[in-house]
Amino acid sequence: MVFYSEVSIANLSEILIGLITWPKHPLSVDHAEKYVTEIRIVCDALDSKIFHFNTQFTLHKSYGTKVHTYRKSKQTSWYIIYNLDRHGNVYIQRILSNHTTTID
Repeated sequence: MVFYSEVSIANLSEILIGLITWPKHPLSVDHAEKYVTEIRIVCDALDSKIFHFNTQFTLHKSYGTKVHTYRKSKQTSWYIIYNLDRHGNVYIQRILSNHTTTID
């Protein structure tokens, strides 16, 4: 099963609002909702993954031990930070973009 922390749910809402109010190129509400739904679909499938990658960036490590990178476009990737329990349940902690992740 996949579980979402309150923070990760807030992250999805923030992504939606950010896409709608993006000064450079705002998306329509419908397009922004589809965009966030695509991220959610990726998140919901994490429990079926065979291999789970360890977090590499210090920022990501502060939120969880595993990361899935969802490359949405040439410019934007989404990092889904999560933990696994011994039963394979996924606990999503944060959803961050490459634009907010610093390389260390």
